[in-house]
Amino acid sequence: MFKNTISNLTRIRQVAEVLIRYGFEDAVTSTPLRRLVSKSRRVSWQEGEQAVFETTRWQRIRMIIEELGPTFIKLAQAMSNRADLLPQPLIDEFEKLQSNVPPFDVQTAKGIIERELGCPLDEMFSEFDDVPLGSASIGQVHRARLLTGEEVVVKVQRPGVQEKVRSDLALLHELVRLTGNFLRKQGLSNPQDVVDAFERSMTKELDYTSEARSMEQFRSLYANYETFYIPKPYRDISTTRILVIEFVSGCKITDKAQLLEWDLSPEKVAETGMDIYLTQIFEFGMFHADPHPGNVLVRPDGTLVLIDFGMVGKMSKQQKYAFAGVFIGMARQDPRGMALSFRRLAITSDIQDMRAFEASLGELIEDFASLDVKDMSMSDLAEALQGVIYTYKLQVPGAVFLILRALVILEGIGKVLHPRFNTFEFVRPYGARIVAEQYSAENILSEAEYTGTQLLALIQTLPADIRQIVRKISRGDLRVRVELSGYMLLLHKADQLVSRSILAAVSVAMILFAGLSLLGHYPSGQMPYYRGLPVVTWYSLGVAAFLLLILFILGTKKERRE
Repeated sequence: MFKNTISNLTRIRQVAEVLIRYGFEDAVTSTPLRRLVSKSRRVSWQEGEQAVFETTRWQRIRMIIEELGPTFIKLAQAMSNRADLLPQPLIDEFEKLQSNVPPFDVQTAKGIIERELGCPLDEMFSEFDDVPLGSASIGQVHRARLLTGEEVVVKVQRPGVQEKVRSDLALLHELVRLTGNFLRKQGLSNPQDVVDAFERSMTKELDYTSEARSMEQFRSLYANYETFYIPKPYRDISTTRILVIEFVSGCKITDKAQLLEWDLSPEKVAETGMDIYLTQIFEFGMFHADPHPGNVLVRPDGTLVLIDFGMVGKMSKQQKYAFAGVFIGMARQDPRGMALSFRRLAITSDIQDMRAFEASLGELIEDFASLDVKDMSMSDLAEALQGVIYTYKLQVPGAVFLILRALVILEGIGKVLHPRFNTFEFVRPYGARIVAEQYSAENILSEAEYTGTQLLALIQTLPADIRQIVRKISRGDLRVRVELSGYMLLLHKADQLVSRSILAAVSVAMILFAGLSLLGHYPSGQMPYYRGLPVVTWYSLGVAAFLLLILFILGTKKERRE
Protein backbone atom coordinates (compact mmCIF):
# COMPACT_ATOMS: atom_id res chain seq x y z
CA MET A 1 0.00 0.00 0.00
CA PHE A 2 2.82 2.44 0.94
CA LYS A 3 4.63 1.49 -2.26
CA ASN A 4 1.56 2.38 -4.34
CA THR A 5 1.24 5.73 -2.57
CA ILE A 6 4.85 6.64 -3.32
CA SER A 7 4.62 5.59 -6.98
CA ASN A 8 1.51 7.73 -7.49
CA LEU A 9 2.58 10.64 -5.29
CA THR A 10 3.14 13.15 -8.10
CA ARG A 11 -0.15 12.34 -9.81
CA ILE A 12 -2.07 12.43 -6.50
CA ARG A 13 -0.58 15.86 -5.74
CA GLN A 14 -1.71 16.99 -9.19
CA VAL A 15 -5.26 15.73 -8.46
CA ALA A 16 -5.25 17.61 -5.15
CA GLU A 17 -4.16 20.82 -6.90
CA VAL A 18 -6.94 20.46 -9.50
CA LEU A 19 -9.53 19.90 -6.74
CA ILE A 20 -8.33 23.05 -4.98
CA ARG A 21 -8.36 25.10 -8.17
CA TYR A 22 -12.03 24.32 -8.73
CA GLY A 23 -13.13 25.11 -5.22
CA PHE A 24 -13.20 21.66 -3.62
CA GLU A 25 -10.86 22.48 -0.74
CA ASP A 26 -13.00 20.37 1.61
CA ALA A 27 -12.15 17.24 -0.41
CA VAL A 28 -8.50 17.96 0.38
CA THR A 29 -8.62 19.61 3.81
CA SER A 30 -10.92 16.90 5.23
CA THR A 31 -8.74 14.00 4.04
CA PRO A 32 -5.08 12.90 4.19
CA LEU A 33 -4.59 14.68 0.83
CA ARG A 34 -3.93 17.88 2.81
CA ARG A 35 -0.47 16.54 3.72
CA LEU A 36 0.55 16.78 0.06
CA VAL A 37 0.04 20.54 -0.12
CA SER A 38 2.53 23.05 1.29
CA LYS A 39 1.59 25.46 4.08
CA SER A 40 2.00 28.48 1.79
CA ARG A 41 -0.41 26.91 -0.72
CA ARG A 42 -2.94 26.21 2.04
CA VAL A 43 -3.04 29.89 2.95
CA SER A 44 -3.74 30.88 -0.66
CA TRP A 45 -6.93 28.78 -0.68
CA GLN A 46 -8.68 31.53 1.33
CA GLU A 47 -7.52 34.49 -0.77
CA GLY A 48 -10.35 36.05 -2.74
CA GLU A 49 -13.09 34.54 -4.90
CA GLN A 50 -12.25 33.18 -8.35
CA ALA A 51 -14.45 33.09 -11.43
CA VAL A 52 -14.82 29.31 -11.11
CA PHE A 53 -17.08 29.86 -8.08
CA GLU A 54 -19.68 31.44 -10.35
CA THR A 55 -20.40 27.93 -11.66
CA THR A 56 -22.30 25.24 -9.78
CA ARG A 57 -20.60 22.54 -7.75
CA TRP A 58 -21.68 19.93 -10.31
CA GLN A 59 -20.17 21.94 -13.19
CA ARG A 60 -16.88 22.23 -11.29
CA ILE A 61 -16.81 18.45 -10.81
CA ARG A 62 -17.17 18.04 -14.58
CA MET A 63 -14.33 20.53 -15.15
CA ILE A 64 -12.10 18.54 -12.80
CA ILE A 65 -12.86 15.31 -14.66
CA GLU A 66 -12.10 16.92 -18.03
CA GLU A 67 -8.73 18.15 -16.79
CA LEU A 68 -7.71 14.82 -15.23
CA GLY A 69 -7.87 13.00 -18.57
CA PRO A 70 -9.41 10.07 -20.51
CA THR A 71 -9.52 7.43 -17.75
CA PHE A 72 -11.38 9.78 -15.41
CA ILE A 73 -13.69 10.82 -18.26
CA LYS A 74 -14.46 7.15 -18.89
CA LEU A 75 -15.25 6.67 -15.18
CA ALA A 76 -17.57 9.69 -15.18
CA GLN A 77 -19.31 8.48 -18.34
CA ALA A 78 -19.85 5.09 -16.70
CA MET A 79 -21.12 6.78 -13.52
CA SER A 80 -23.59 8.82 -15.59
CA ASN A 81 -25.55 5.56 -15.92
CA ARG A 82 -25.74 5.05 -12.13
CA ALA A 83 -28.65 7.13 -10.91
CA ASP A 84 -28.75 5.02 -7.74
CA LEU A 85 -25.40 6.51 -6.68
CA LEU A 86 -25.33 10.09 -8.02
CA PRO A 87 -27.80 13.00 -7.94
CA GLN A 88 -29.43 13.94 -11.23
CA PRO A 89 -27.67 17.35 -11.62
CA LEU A 90 -24.28 15.62 -11.52
CA ILE A 91 -25.44 12.96 -14.00
CA ASP A 92 -26.56 15.75 -16.35
CA GLU A 93 -23.05 17.24 -16.21
CA PHE A 94 -21.32 13.88 -16.72
CA GLU A 95 -23.44 13.26 -19.82
CA LYS A 96 -21.79 16.33 -21.39
CA LEU A 97 -18.35 14.76 -21.20
CA GLN A 98 -16.77 13.80 -24.50
CA SER A 99 -13.49 11.94 -25.03
CA ASN A 100 -12.31 14.18 -27.89
CA VAL A 101 -8.88 12.66 -28.44
CA PRO A 102 -6.96 13.43 -31.66
CA PRO A 103 -5.83 10.42 -33.75
CA PHE A 104 -2.30 9.11 -33.33
CA ASP A 105 0.22 8.73 -36.14
CA VAL A 106 -0.76 6.21 -38.86
CA GLN A 107 2.78 4.75 -38.99
CA THR A 108 2.49 3.98 -35.27
CA ALA A 109 -0.85 2.30 -35.96
CA LYS A 110 0.65 0.20 -38.75
CA GLY A 111 3.55 -0.79 -36.50
CA ILE A 112 1.13 -1.99 -33.80
CA ILE A 113 -0.83 -4.05 -36.36
CA GLU A 114 2.35 -5.68 -37.72
CA ARG A 115 3.58 -6.56 -34.22
CA GLU A 116 0.21 -8.02 -33.25
CA LEU A 117 -0.17 -10.07 -36.45
CA GLY A 118 3.52 -11.01 -36.66
CA CYS A 119 3.79 -10.14 -40.38
CA PRO A 120 4.16 -7.09 -42.65
CA LEU A 121 0.98 -5.14 -43.35
CA ASP A 122 0.98 -5.94 -47.09
CA GLU A 123 0.90 -9.66 -46.33
CA MET A 124 -2.55 -9.21 -44.77
CA PHE A 125 -4.12 -6.16 -46.45
CA SER A 126 -4.13 -5.10 -50.09
CA GLU A 127 -5.32 -1.62 -49.10
CA PHE A 128 -5.07 0.35 -45.87
CA ASP A 129 -6.50 3.86 -45.48
CA ASP A 130 -4.08 6.23 -43.73
CA VAL A 131 -6.88 8.56 -42.60
CA PRO A 132 -8.80 7.04 -39.65
CA LEU A 133 -12.59 6.84 -39.80
CA GLY A 134 -12.79 7.76 -36.12
CA SER A 135 -10.70 8.24 -33.00
CA ALA A 136 -11.40 7.74 -29.29
CA SER A 137 -9.53 7.53 -26.00
CA ILE A 138 -8.86 3.78 -26.31
CA GLY A 139 -8.11 3.48 -30.03
CA GLN A 140 -8.93 4.49 -33.58
CA VAL A 141 -10.49 2.86 -36.66
CA HIS A 142 -9.01 2.52 -40.18
CA ARG A 143 -10.70 1.22 -43.30
CA ALA A 144 -8.83 -1.55 -45.17
CA ARG A 145 -9.20 -4.42 -47.66
CA LEU A 146 -8.03 -7.99 -47.09
CA LEU A 147 -5.98 -9.84 -49.70
CA THR A 148 -9.07 -11.99 -50.28
CA GLY A 149 -11.00 -8.87 -51.32
CA GLU A 150 -13.29 -8.30 -48.31
CA GLU A 151 -13.63 -4.72 -47.09
CA VAL A 152 -12.96 -4.40 -43.36
CA VAL A 153 -12.36 -1.86 -40.62
CA VAL A 154 -9.44 -2.27 -38.23
CA LYS A 155 -9.66 -1.02 -34.66
CA VAL A 156 -6.18 -0.27 -33.32
CA GLN A 157 -5.49 0.36 -29.66
CA ARG A 158 -3.50 3.45 -28.74
CA PRO A 159 0.16 2.86 -27.90
CA GLY A 160 0.74 2.70 -24.14
CA VAL A 161 -2.98 2.99 -23.34
CA GLN A 162 -3.01 -0.22 -21.27
CA GLU A 163 -0.14 1.00 -19.10
CA LYS A 164 -1.78 4.43 -18.77
CA VAL A 165 -5.13 2.93 -17.75
CA ARG A 166 -3.49 0.55 -15.25
CA SER A 167 -1.60 3.49 -13.73
CA ASP A 168 -4.78 5.59 -13.46
CA LEU A 169 -6.72 2.64 -11.98
CA ALA A 170 -4.04 2.23 -9.31
CA LEU A 171 -4.34 5.97 -8.69
CA LEU A 172 -8.14 5.69 -8.36
CA HIS A 173 -7.78 2.91 -5.79
CA GLU A 174 -5.31 5.06 -3.85
CA LEU A 175 -7.56 8.13 -4.02
CA VAL A 176 -10.53 6.13 -2.75
CA ARG A 177 -8.40 4.83 0.12
CA LEU A 178 -7.41 8.38 1.04
CA THR A 179 -10.81 10.02 0.55
CA GLY A 180 -13.21 7.11 1.22
CA ASN A 181 -14.63 8.55 4.46
CA PHE A 182 -15.20 11.94 2.82
CA LEU A 183 -16.96 10.34 -0.19
CA ARG A 184 -19.20 8.28 2.09
CA LYS A 185 -20.21 11.45 3.97
CA GLN A 186 -21.17 12.95 0.59
CA GLY A 187 -23.59 10.06 0.01
CA LEU A 188 -21.46 7.66 -2.08
CA SER A 189 -21.84 4.64 0.19
CA ASN A 190 -19.54 2.20 -1.62
CA PRO A 191 -16.79 4.10 -3.52
CA GLN A 192 -14.44 1.10 -3.52
CA ASP A 193 -17.09 -1.10 -5.15
CA VAL A 194 -17.62 1.56 -7.83
CA VAL A 195 -13.90 1.64 -8.68
CA ASP A 196 -13.74 -2.18 -8.69
CA ALA A 197 -16.68 -2.37 -11.13
CA PHE A 198 -15.10 0.31 -13.32
CA GLU A 199 -11.81 -1.58 -13.31
CA ARG A 200 -13.57 -4.73 -14.54
CA SER A 201 -15.31 -2.72 -17.27
CA MET A 202 -12.10 -1.02 -18.43
CA THR A 203 -10.16 -4.30 -18.39
CA LYS A 204 -12.85 -5.81 -20.60
CA GLU A 205 -12.87 -2.80 -22.95
CA LEU A 206 -9.09 -2.99 -23.34
CA ASP A 207 -9.45 -6.59 -24.56
CA TYR A 208 -10.82 -6.43 -28.11
CA THR A 209 -11.45 -10.17 -28.13
CA SER A 210 -14.27 -9.53 -25.64
CA GLU A 211 -16.02 -7.25 -28.15
CA ALA A 212 -15.55 -9.87 -30.87
CA ARG A 213 -17.23 -12.50 -28.65
CA SER A 214 -20.19 -10.18 -28.04
CA MET A 215 -20.60 -9.64 -31.78
CA GLU A 216 -20.58 -13.38 -32.42
CA GLN A 217 -23.22 -13.90 -29.71
CA PHE A 218 -25.48 -11.31 -31.33
CA ARG A 219 -24.91 -12.82 -34.78
CA SER A 220 -26.01 -16.18 -33.40
CA LEU A 221 -29.14 -14.75 -31.73
CA TYR A 222 -30.22 -12.84 -34.85
CA ALA A 223 -29.08 -15.31 -37.50
CA ASN A 224 -32.62 -15.63 -38.92
CA TYR A 225 -33.59 -11.94 -38.84
CA GLU A 226 -33.87 -10.36 -42.28
CA THR A 227 -34.28 -6.77 -41.03
CA PHE A 228 -31.26 -6.74 -38.69
CA TYR A 229 -27.57 -7.38 -39.31
CA ILE A 230 -24.41 -7.49 -37.18
CA PRO A 231 -21.02 -7.20 -38.93
CA LYS A 232 -18.76 -10.24 -38.85
CA PRO A 233 -15.62 -10.10 -36.67
CA TYR A 234 -12.51 -11.79 -38.08
CA ARG A 235 -11.36 -13.60 -34.95
CA ASP A 236 -8.42 -15.36 -36.64
CA ILE A 237 -6.69 -12.05 -37.44
CA SER A 238 -7.76 -10.15 -34.29
CA THR A 239 -5.96 -9.86 -30.97
CA THR A 240 -6.45 -8.07 -27.67
CA ARG A 241 -5.06 -4.86 -29.25
CA ILE A 242 -6.49 -4.98 -32.79
CA LEU A 243 -9.94 -5.98 -34.01
CA VAL A 244 -10.76 -6.63 -37.66
CA ILE A 245 -14.46 -6.33 -38.52
CA GLU A 246 -16.46 -6.57 -41.72
CA PHE A 247 -17.05 -3.13 -43.24
CA VAL A 248 -20.75 -2.30 -43.63
CA SER A 249 -21.92 0.75 -45.55
CA GLY A 250 -25.10 2.66 -44.76
CA CYS A 251 -26.43 5.97 -43.53
CA LYS A 252 -27.11 7.07 -39.98
CA ILE A 253 -30.57 6.11 -38.84
CA THR A 254 -31.39 9.80 -38.32
CA ASP A 255 -30.51 10.73 -41.94
CA LYS A 256 -34.14 11.13 -42.98
CA ALA A 257 -33.31 12.69 -46.37
CA GLN A 258 -31.21 9.67 -47.38
CA LEU A 259 -33.91 7.24 -46.23
CA LEU A 260 -36.49 9.02 -48.38
CA GLU A 261 -34.08 9.02 -51.32
CA TRP A 262 -33.82 5.23 -50.97
CA ASP A 263 -37.67 5.02 -50.92
CA LEU A 264 -37.62 3.85 -47.29
CA SER A 265 -40.32 4.86 -44.82
CA PRO A 266 -38.66 6.67 -41.86
CA GLU A 267 -41.64 5.69 -39.69
CA LYS A 268 -41.15 2.01 -40.54
CA VAL A 269 -37.41 2.26 -39.86
CA ALA A 270 -38.09 3.79 -36.39
CA GLU A 271 -40.62 1.06 -35.54
CA THR A 272 -38.26 -1.70 -36.69
CA GLY A 273 -35.42 -0.26 -34.61
CA MET A 274 -37.52 -0.11 -31.44
CA ASP A 275 -38.87 -3.64 -31.95
CA ILE A 276 -35.36 -5.01 -32.41
CA TYR A 277 -34.10 -3.27 -29.28
CA LEU A 278 -37.04 -4.38 -27.10
CA THR A 279 -36.50 -7.92 -28.38
CA GLN A 280 -32.91 -7.72 -27.15
CA ILE A 281 -34.07 -6.66 -23.67
CA PHE A 282 -37.19 -8.69 -23.04
CA GLU A 283 -36.51 -11.85 -25.04
CA PHE A 284 -32.75 -12.38 -25.06
CA GLY A 285 -31.78 -10.37 -21.97
CA MET A 286 -28.66 -9.18 -23.82
CA PHE A 287 -28.61 -5.79 -25.50
CA HIS A 288 -26.43 -3.26 -27.28
CA ALA A 289 -26.02 -0.57 -24.62
CA ASP A 290 -25.03 2.42 -26.74
CA PRO A 291 -27.56 2.85 -29.60
CA HIS A 292 -26.75 6.48 -30.44
CA PRO A 293 -27.33 7.44 -34.13
CA GLY A 294 -23.68 6.93 -35.09
CA ASN A 295 -23.86 3.28 -34.01
CA VAL A 296 -27.12 2.45 -35.84
CA LEU A 297 -26.86 2.33 -39.65
CA VAL A 298 -29.50 1.69 -42.31
CA ARG A 299 -28.74 -0.08 -45.59
CA PRO A 300 -30.46 0.85 -48.86
CA ASP A 301 -32.71 -2.22 -48.54
CA GLY A 302 -33.90 -1.06 -45.06
CA THR A 303 -31.80 -3.49 -43.04
CA LEU A 304 -30.64 -2.06 -39.71
CA VAL A 305 -27.00 -2.55 -38.72
CA LEU A 306 -25.54 -2.16 -35.23
CA ILE A 307 -21.84 -1.36 -34.85
CA ASP A 308 -19.47 -0.83 -31.89
CA PHE A 309 -20.20 -3.53 -29.32
CA GLY A 310 -17.78 -2.19 -26.71
CA MET A 311 -20.71 -1.68 -24.32
CA VAL A 312 -23.15 -4.60 -23.94
CA GLY A 313 -25.69 -5.03 -21.15
CA LYS A 314 -27.09 -8.27 -19.76
CA MET A 315 -30.04 -9.15 -17.53
CA SER A 316 -30.92 -12.46 -15.90
CA LYS A 317 -34.40 -13.93 -16.30
CA GLN A 318 -35.40 -12.84 -12.76
CA GLN A 319 -34.12 -9.29 -13.36
CA LYS A 320 -35.99 -9.16 -16.64
CA TYR A 321 -39.28 -10.14 -14.96
CA ALA A 322 -38.78 -7.64 -12.12
CA PHE A 323 -37.91 -4.80 -14.53
CA ALA A 324 -40.99 -5.52 -16.62
CA GLY A 325 -43.02 -5.66 -13.38
CA VAL A 326 -42.10 -2.03 -12.64
CA PHE A 327 -43.67 -0.90 -15.93
CA ILE A 328 -46.65 -3.24 -15.54
CA GLY A 329 -47.32 -1.93 -12.02
CA MET A 330 -47.21 1.60 -13.37
CA ALA A 331 -49.58 0.78 -16.24
CA ARG A 332 -52.02 -0.81 -13.75
CA GLN A 333 -51.64 2.18 -11.38
CA ASP A 334 -50.57 -0.25 -8.67
CA PRO A 335 -47.88 1.38 -6.45
CA ARG A 336 -47.66 -1.68 -4.17
CA GLY A 337 -46.99 -4.02 -7.11
CA MET A 338 -44.50 -1.51 -8.46
CA ALA A 339 -42.76 -1.38 -5.06
CA LEU A 340 -42.54 -5.19 -4.85
CA SER A 341 -41.04 -5.31 -8.36
CA PHE A 342 -38.46 -2.72 -7.32
CA ARG A 343 -37.59 -4.83 -4.26
CA ARG A 344 -37.11 -7.92 -6.43
CA LEU A 345 -35.04 -5.94 -8.89
CA ALA A 346 -32.73 -4.42 -6.27
CA ILE A 347 -29.50 -6.22 -5.41
CA THR A 348 -29.69 -4.65 -1.95
CA SER A 349 -32.27 -2.28 -0.50
CA ASP A 350 -32.60 -0.60 2.87
CA ILE A 351 -36.07 0.89 2.69
CA GLN A 352 -36.94 1.94 6.25
CA ASP A 353 -40.54 2.91 5.48
CA MET A 354 -42.31 0.87 2.80
CA ARG A 355 -45.41 3.03 3.10
CA ALA A 356 -43.42 6.14 2.21
CA PHE A 357 -41.83 4.24 -0.68
CA GLU A 358 -45.24 3.17 -2.01
CA ALA A 359 -46.52 6.74 -1.56
CA SER A 360 -43.63 8.11 -3.65
CA LEU A 361 -44.39 5.60 -6.39
CA GLY A 362 -48.09 6.52 -6.13
CA GLU A 363 -47.21 10.18 -6.74
CA LEU A 364 -45.09 9.17 -9.74
CA ILE A 365 -48.01 7.14 -11.16
CA GLU A 366 -50.42 10.05 -10.65
CA ASP A 367 -48.06 12.43 -12.47
CA PHE A 368 -47.98 10.21 -15.55
CA ALA A 369 -51.51 8.78 -15.38
CA SER A 370 -52.96 12.24 -15.95
CA LEU A 371 -51.00 12.66 -19.18
CA ASP A 372 -52.24 11.75 -22.61
CA VAL A 373 -50.16 9.05 -24.31
CA LYS A 374 -48.83 11.54 -26.88
CA ASP A 375 -47.61 13.82 -24.07
CA MET A 376 -45.62 11.11 -22.26
CA SER A 377 -41.85 11.25 -22.47
CA MET A 378 -39.47 8.40 -21.81
CA SER A 379 -36.82 10.87 -20.64
CA ASP A 380 -39.20 12.30 -18.02
CA LEU A 381 -40.16 8.82 -16.82
CA ALA A 382 -36.53 7.67 -16.71
CA GLU A 383 -35.59 10.74 -14.66
CA ALA A 384 -38.50 10.15 -12.27
CA LEU A 385 -37.62 6.46 -11.78
CA GLN A 386 -33.95 7.30 -11.25
CA GLY A 387 -34.97 9.93 -8.68
CA VAL A 388 -36.90 7.31 -6.69
CA ILE A 389 -33.98 4.87 -6.88
CA TYR A 390 -31.52 7.53 -5.67
CA THR A 391 -33.80 8.82 -2.88
CA TYR A 392 -34.38 5.37 -1.39
CA LYS A 393 -30.78 4.16 -2.00
CA LEU A 394 -31.81 1.10 -4.00
CA GLN A 395 -28.80 -0.71 -5.43
CA VAL A 396 -30.12 -2.08 -8.71
CA PRO A 397 -28.24 -3.79 -11.56
CA GLY A 398 -26.30 -1.36 -13.76
CA ALA A 399 -28.11 -2.83 -16.79
CA VAL A 400 -31.30 -1.08 -15.64
CA PHE A 401 -29.79 2.36 -16.14
CA LEU A 402 -28.26 1.32 -19.46
CA ILE A 403 -31.74 0.29 -20.63
CA LEU A 404 -33.38 3.53 -19.47
CA ARG A 405 -30.63 5.57 -21.13
CA ALA A 406 -30.94 3.55 -24.35
CA LEU A 407 -34.73 3.94 -24.41
CA VAL A 408 -34.33 7.71 -24.06
CA ILE A 409 -31.84 7.73 -26.97
CA LEU A 410 -34.15 5.58 -29.09
CA GLU A 411 -37.11 7.83 -28.30
CA GLY A 412 -35.08 10.79 -29.55
CA ILE A 413 -34.25 8.90 -32.76
CA GLY A 414 -37.88 7.87 -33.15
CA LYS A 415 -39.17 11.43 -32.86
CA VAL A 416 -36.80 12.54 -35.62
CA LEU A 417 -38.20 9.88 -37.97
CA HIS A 418 -41.76 9.38 -36.75
CA PRO A 419 -44.02 12.35 -35.81
CA ARG A 420 -46.35 10.11 -33.77
CA PHE A 421 -43.64 7.94 -32.21
CA ASN A 422 -44.44 6.84 -28.65
CA THR A 423 -42.13 4.54 -26.72
CA PHE A 424 -44.85 3.35 -24.32
CA GLU A 425 -46.95 1.96 -27.15
CA PHE A 426 -44.03 -0.28 -28.11
CA VAL A 427 -43.22 -1.36 -24.54
CA ARG A 428 -46.81 -2.29 -23.63
CA PRO A 429 -47.13 -5.53 -25.71
CA TYR A 430 -43.71 -6.67 -24.51
CA GLY A 431 -44.87 -6.21 -20.91
CA ALA A 432 -47.91 -8.41 -21.55
CA ARG A 433 -45.67 -10.99 -23.25
CA ILE A 434 -43.31 -11.02 -20.24
CA VAL A 435 -46.23 -11.64 -17.85
CA ALA A 436 -47.40 -14.55 -19.99
CA GLU A 437 -43.86 -15.96 -20.09
CA GLN A 438 -43.34 -15.52 -16.33
CA TYR A 439 -46.49 -17.48 -15.46
CA SER A 440 -46.22 -20.04 -18.22
CA ALA A 441 -46.24 -23.72 -17.25
CA GLU A 442 -42.71 -24.12 -18.62
CA ASN A 443 -41.29 -21.29 -16.49
CA ILE A 444 -43.17 -22.38 -13.34
CA LEU A 445 -41.81 -25.92 -13.82
CA SER A 446 -38.31 -24.52 -14.30
CA GLU A 447 -38.58 -22.46 -11.08
CA ALA A 448 -39.96 -25.49 -9.21
CA GLU A 449 -37.03 -27.60 -10.41
CA TYR A 450 -34.55 -24.93 -9.27
CA THR A 451 -36.23 -24.61 -5.85
CA GLY A 452 -36.33 -28.40 -5.50
CA THR A 453 -32.63 -28.66 -6.35
CA GLN A 454 -31.77 -26.02 -3.75
CA LEU A 455 -33.93 -27.76 -1.13
CA LEU A 456 -32.37 -31.12 -1.92
CA ALA A 457 -28.88 -29.64 -1.55
CA LEU A 458 -29.87 -28.22 1.84
CA ILE A 459 -31.24 -31.57 3.01
CA GLN A 460 -28.06 -33.32 1.88
CA THR A 461 -25.70 -30.96 3.71
CA LEU A 462 -27.83 -30.36 6.83
CA PRO A 463 -26.92 -33.59 8.73
CA ALA A 464 -23.20 -33.01 8.24
CA ASP A 465 -23.55 -29.38 9.35
CA ILE A 466 -25.52 -30.39 12.48
CA ARG A 467 -22.91 -33.08 13.35
CA GLN A 468 -20.14 -30.51 13.03
CA ILE A 469 -21.96 -28.08 15.35
CA VAL A 470 -22.67 -30.81 17.95
CA ARG A 471 -19.02 -31.96 17.79
CA LYS A 472 -17.80 -28.40 18.46
CA ILE A 473 -20.25 -28.03 21.38
CA SER A 474 -19.07 -31.30 22.96
CA ARG A 475 -15.44 -30.20 22.69
CA GLY A 476 -16.23 -26.71 23.95
CA ASP A 477 -14.95 -25.18 20.70
CA LEU A 478 -18.16 -23.47 19.61
CA ARG A 479 -17.64 -19.74 19.55
CA VAL A 480 -20.19 -17.07 18.86
CA ARG A 481 -18.88 -13.87 17.32
CA VAL A 482 -20.86 -10.74 18.07
CA GLU A 483 -20.04 -7.46 16.36
CA LEU A 484 -21.35 -4.24 17.86
CA SER A 485 -21.60 -1.28 15.52
CA GLY A 486 -21.62 2.37 16.51
CA TYR A 487 -19.95 1.97 19.92
CA MET A 488 -16.53 3.35 18.90
CA LEU A 489 -17.83 6.93 18.98
CA LEU A 490 -19.30 6.31 22.44
CA LEU A 491 -15.97 4.94 23.71
CA HIS A 492 -14.14 7.93 22.22
CA LYS A 493 -16.53 10.34 23.94
CA ALA A 494 -16.18 8.47 27.24
CA ASP A 495 -12.39 8.60 26.95
CA GLN A 496 -12.55 12.37 26.33
CA LEU A 497 -14.87 12.84 29.30
CA VAL A 498 -12.62 10.86 31.66
CA SER A 499 -9.48 12.70 30.51
CA ARG A 500 -11.08 16.11 30.98
CA SER A 501 -12.59 15.13 34.33
CA ILE A 502 -9.12 14.18 35.58
CA LEU A 503 -7.69 17.49 34.35
CA ALA A 504 -10.53 19.39 36.02
CA ALA A 505 -10.09 17.46 39.30
CA VAL A 506 -6.33 18.11 39.37
CA SER A 507 -6.97 21.82 38.61
CA VAL A 508 -9.45 22.07 41.52
CA ALA A 509 -7.02 20.22 43.80
CA MET A 510 -4.22 22.67 42.91
CA ILE A 511 -6.50 25.67 43.60
CA LEU A 512 -7.50 24.17 46.99
CA PHE A 513 -3.85 23.52 47.78
CA ALA A 514 -3.03 27.13 46.90
CA GLY A 515 -5.76 28.30 49.29
CA LEU A 516 -4.59 26.02 52.07
CA SER A 517 -0.97 27.14 51.59
CA LEU A 518 -2.04 30.64 52.63
CA LEU A 519 -3.11 29.32 56.03
CA GLY A 520 0.26 27.72 56.81
CA HIS A 521 2.76 29.16 59.31
CA TYR A 522 6.30 28.95 57.95
CA PRO A 523 9.45 29.50 60.02
CA SER A 524 11.23 32.70 59.11
CA GLY A 525 13.55 32.29 56.13
CA GLN A 526 12.37 28.78 55.13
CA MET A 527 9.59 29.86 52.73
CA PRO A 528 10.33 32.56 50.14
CA TYR A 529 7.56 35.07 49.45
CA TYR A 530 6.64 36.98 46.32
CA ARG A 531 4.37 40.03 46.47
CA GLY A 532 3.30 38.96 49.94
CA LEU A 533 2.29 35.38 49.03
CA PRO A 534 4.25 32.16 49.54
CA VAL A 535 5.99 30.94 46.35
CA VAL A 536 4.32 27.53 46.74
CA THR A 537 0.96 29.31 46.38
CA TRP A 538 2.08 30.94 43.13
CA TYR A 539 3.32 27.56 41.83
CA SER A 540 0.00 25.90 42.66
CA LEU A 541 -2.00 28.67 40.99
CA GLY A 542 0.29 28.49 37.91
CA VAL A 543 -0.22 24.75 37.52
CA ALA A 544 -3.99 25.17 37.97
CA ALA A 545 -4.06 27.97 35.35
CA PHE A 546 -2.06 25.83 32.89
CA LEU A 547 -4.44 22.89 33.32
CA LEU A 548 -7.49 25.15 32.91
CA LEU A 549 -5.95 26.59 29.73
CA ILE A 550 -5.59 23.04 28.34
CA LEU A 551 -9.24 22.34 29.17
CA PHE A 552 -10.28 25.58 27.43
CA ILE A 553 -8.27 24.72 24.28
CA LEU A 554 -9.74 21.20 24.15
CA GLY A 555 -13.24 22.63 24.48
CA THR A 556 -12.84 25.23 21.71
CA LYS A 557 -11.17 22.62 19.44
CA LYS A 558 -14.20 20.35 19.83
CA GLU A 559 -16.56 23.24 19.02
CA ARG A 560 -14.62 24.09 15.85
CA ARG A 561 -14.73 20.46 14.67
CA GLU A 562 -18.47 20.28 15.24
